[in-house]
Amino acid sequence: MNRTQRFLTLWPLAAVLAVPGAALAQETIKIGVLHSLSGTMAISETTLKDTIMMLVDQQNRKGGLLGRKLEAVVVDPASNWPLFAEKARQLLEKDKVAVVFGCWTSVSRKSVLPVFEKDNGLLFYPVQYEGEESSKNVIYTGAAPNQQAIPAVDYLMKDVGVKRWVLEGTDYVYPRTTNKILEAYLKARGVKAEDISINYTPFGHADWQARVAAIKKFGSAGRKTAVVSTINGDANVPFYKELGNQKVSAEDIPVVAFSVGEEELSGVDTRPLVGHLAAWNYFESINTPANKAFIDQWHAYIKKPKRTTNDPMEAHYIGFNLWVKAVEKAHSTDVEKVLAALPGLEVPNLTGGVAKLLPNHHITKPVYLGEVRADGQFDVVWKTNGTMPGDAWSDYLPGSKDIEADWVTLKCGNYNTKTKVCSGQSYK
Repeated sequence: MNRTQRFLTLWPLAAVLAVPGAALAQETIKIGVLHSLSGTMAISETTLKDTIMMLVDQQNRKGGLLGRKLEAVVVDPASNWPLFAEKARQLLEKDKVAVVFGCWTSVSRKSVLPVFEKDNGLLFYPVQYEGEESSKNVIYTGAAPNQQAIPAVDYLMKDVGVKRWVLEGTDYVYPRTTNKILEAYLKARGVKAEDISINYTPFGHADWQARVAAIKKFGSAGRKTAVVSTINGDANVPFYKELGNQKVSAEDIPVVAFSVGEEELSGVDTRPLVGHLAAWNYFESINTPANKAFIDQWHAYIKKPKRTTNDPMEAHYIGFNLWVKAVEKAHSTDVEKVLAALPGLEVPNLTGGVAKLLPNHHITKPVYLGEVRADGQFDVVWKTNGTMPGDAWSDYLPGSKDIEADWVTLKCGNYNTKTKVCSGQSYK
């Protein structure tokens, strides 16, 4: 057999052997997107899906990541909490995604948490929440209570002179746990039990006439009253409409919301709501070069110039950029390597500062209080001086004040500093 014959004989084998390598070079990095696109939470979560799609598109325009394109795998858990777990399992076990960006409500996060921990997945969670959690497999880019709820109540006490409190929430884990923390915090500062009214309504609650009337009655005792709202999803639209119908003004009974931003107010006549408040770590109206560029990019991508931006969108922006930076640092999308690379990383936020990922898997954030404007935007009336570190465990609950989360040194998300025992998940 001459050289030419040997070449022709071996060439098909060489070609076959070369195919897997070529295919591998073209293989995408899959990004899971786990947000409700239907049901009661679609009003809030659809925008977050669109945000991740935009960020994936932008990264691909830069050349992708590690020489590979990113591919978004989008699922719709449809505001159905058990379905969140099923869709998370699909993303991790079938679609083999490298990372997931998703969830809004804490009940959806709690639903998927066992799946991520069992399959060793990585979830970036972008919404303010009740704390009392730190998982190895979750990066919490939304606010902990000390980065939203506590500063908001402090502002109302000190700057507005509020004496009576209505803690109004949707009936699930985030409002109940947040209000448990706030109730303990208020009582520690001398507020009497009879000056605290706590109420919960179901997801999608629409008939607010009786409840708003009860709030007005509670606020008619001659002492300054405020509503602290942890109402979530599309129930906010009829709630705010009923406030306007019953002429509950910000001067009489201010409402400070933790789950209402520009997106939720875009479907409401906000003129009767002028002066009511929201506590967030970002507002679209904040004037920085980074924010202006982000808004311009958003409008160019979504092709709808009236679509607003909001706080959880910024949290996804921060989380996505942290993940990209960690992958580049680790030279890998492997979850263990990315988790090892993440703590201590810093990326710019949109308000002119820097977000740093802490050992407890929370980030540093500024806090803003904004007043509703007639156009549905917010004027900032108060802000922190710089950023605050997110605290995974509340200092105001007896069972939590001795707990510390540290995935770098202690390698535990639930470490009791008195007993020196790590409860639950930990690194082996």
